[in-house]
Amino acid sequence: MEDILAHESELLGLVKEYLDFAEFEDTLKTFSKECKIKGKPLSKSACGSLRDSKSLIIQRDLLAAFDSGDQKMFFDLWEEHVPSSIRDGDSLAQKLEFYLHIHFAIYLLKHSAGRPDKEELDERISYFKTYLETKGAALSETTEFLPFYALPFVPNPMVHPSFKELFQDSWIPELKLKLEKFLALIFKASSTPKLLTLYKENGHSNKEMLQQLHQQLVEAERRSMTYLKRYNKIQADYHNLIGVTAELVDSLEATVSGKMITPEYLQSVCVRLFSNQMRQSLAHSVDFTRPGTASTMLRASLAPVKLKDVPLLPSLDYEKLKKDLILGSDRLKAFLLQALRWRLTTSHPGEQRETVLQAYISNDLLDCQSHSQRSVLQLLHSKSEVVRQYMARLINAFASLAEGRLYLAQSTKVLRMLEERLKEEDKDAITRENVLGALQKFSLRRALQTAMIQDGLIFWLIDILKEPDCLSDYTLEYSVALLMNLCLRSAGKNMCAKVAGLVLKVLSDLLGHENHEIQPYVNGALYSILSIPSIREEARAMGMEDILRCFIKEGNAEMIRQIEFIIKQLNSEELVDGVLESDDDEDEDDEEDHDTMEADLDKDEVIQPQLGELSGEKLLTTEYLGAGKPSRVSSDSPTRQERLPSVPAERAPSSLQRGQAWCF
Repeated sequence: MEDILAHESELLGLVKEYLDFAEFEDTLKTFSKECKIKGKPLSKSACGSLRDSKSLIIQRDLLAAFDSGDQKMFFDLWEEHVPSSIRDGDSLAQKLEFYLHIHFAIYLLKHSAGRPDKEELDERISYFKTYLETKGAALSETTEFLPFYALPFVPNPMVHPSFKELFQDSWIPELKLKLEKFLALIFKASSTPKLLTLYKENGHSNKEMLQQLHQQLVEAERRSMTYLKRYNKIQADYHNLIGVTAELVDSLEATVSGKMITPEYLQSVCVRLFSNQMRQSLAHSVDFTRPGTASTMLRASLAPVKLKDVPLLPSLDYEKLKKDLILGSDRLKAFLLQALRWRLTTSHPGEQRETVLQAYISNDLLDCQSHSQRSVLQLLHSKSEVVRQYMARLINAFASLAEGRLYLAQSTKVLRMLEERLKEEDKDAITRENVLGALQKFSLRRALQTAMIQDGLIFWLIDILKEPDCLSDYTLEYSVALLMNLCLRSAGKNMCAKVAGLVLKVLSDLLGHENHEIQPYVNGALYSILSIPSIREEARAMGMEDILRCFIKEGNAEMIRQIEFIIKQLNSEELVDGVLESDDDEDEDDEEDHDTMEADLDKDEVIQPQLGELSGEKLLTTEYLGAGKPSRVSSDSPTRQERLPSVPAERAPSSLQRGQAWCF
């Protein structure tokens, strides 16, 4: 009882704070009134006030440490009171922290009356250098910060032109103002009532689950940082290459006037083209005056890396797998479909991936050859949205590989089911994206292409493309690419002629869409259907030439070239165009053999294993391990030559289908 009385005022303050936060206005008035009647006044320093007061003290201490140059105190407070999720995940916080490290590194140089104490200055510079090599390394490829990585190695930064702005009188006040705004924003965001915080910390939260989610977040952040570093390095190399190219062009122009290129200049150019690790040794050890030296070294730098041997994955019990895919719970089905897809998408290209795919095909994993009413393919029509989505993802993964496409295309059964699923998905969901992706990869198989045209898929595509801004980038790009592929056939052109006005309006609207990835496919579709006289007449009536010429003024060289050919086609008087016309009676598929897994296949996973629940490869090898060793792919096994149309960057079709889908 004494303990309760000792903390009664603070406890009542917690209740008051929560009622105020939850906007229980009448309850709060009654509560305050009753406390007053019973002689139990609320603590004037209620939790909210205590927290606000504490926040002000922390902000004041941080700013005081900033002004006094107390590096240790500042960063101790910084790491203790600024959440790590913000420090490590917010770009503005990372940039501010970088400049704060610079501030403390050069503090003595700016505030010492005479020469700064060398030992203390060296200690500060060493601290800054350690930061650059650890946490600060994430910004090493950012142009804004790149010059400051040389600061620890410059004897007198105060006179170095790269650091001139750091020693201007306005630099510290501006940085302090940014710090004040940041701290005010951070501490203002922390307005959750203490009572709610206590409940979350000590209530029903699952600590193990939180740890698991934290580990996943750390891993995701690590991968994100790795990709960011790669991107920044590629960007820097690109800028370097453009700069060197510009100089070489200037040099070539100079040679026309009789000016010679010196060996020293050639050496400097070549050194700039190599990695940082090689530059120093090259500058002193290579004689670039010898003819062919530079070009030989450049070509040698592109030598392919020898791949390590990759072990084959263990074989599986496919009978048990298929049984559970048909009869298991929806959650088990989803995890199995996910694990089987991951086996394909994460396997190493070459023998490992080929062996996985051949095992799937030889065991008829998707029941493409089965005539039973209860088959794995029927999961496309499952009542569970997750199961439907994961089935569509797996089919799309199969379709990303040449042998997988051949397996799926044995009959039109898979095609019909995909078309049905496509039309039943009434929103732009991941399921529809993957179904559309698979159909697009089928779109130059002549038998399936003919079936798509006969099934009226062109009309469905035109209908959804009427509102392109409502579609995801994936859906938009694959829809336009699929439409173009179907329009390459005379049967497809004739279908378009039935709704010529609508098709032309949709395609002309898409010409100006902000997603520039679709432009080549819109151009291809236009060029193809304008070989039909009735469509040309409709296009002329709607002023298509004027519309096209508007885009000539804004487009790049390739876009302009394509539009000029479209205009030429528009003004043609030929009854039949022979450039893109294909023989619909020809049986051979005009395709190349390309295998590429698109990154979107594994995006936005919607299921996560709970504690103790198996998933991925661990699920397969624990519950479905088969007898015997995995079979290897025969080197002389027959393959079907396939070519898919080139479509959007960053997605499978772009790398699957390097050849141009249409040409002039």
